[in-house]
Amino acid sequence: MKVKRKSGAVEDFVREKIVVAVIKAGGKVDLARAIAQETENEFGGRDAVATQEIRQKILDKLKARDAATYGSWVKYDETKN
Repeated sequence: MKVKRKSGAVEDFVREKIVVAVIKAGGKVDLARAIAQETENEFGGRDAVATQEIRQKILDKLKARDAATYGSWVKYDETKN
């Protein structure tokens, strides 16, 4: 599966990028791995997926499972934009 970046660049999907992002937001390793695997499974049948779509799927999963990590991720996004 390929990932379409905002810039228009296309790259391979790397599950570990999701794991690292969730951990940096404060999530536990097991949760990060589970969300990464679920996300890959959900989009795995597609040739390419936009980064925004992947990000939204991750945030939906975090919001349902770990409100604190979800909040940290959103807060970080607000500071970088």
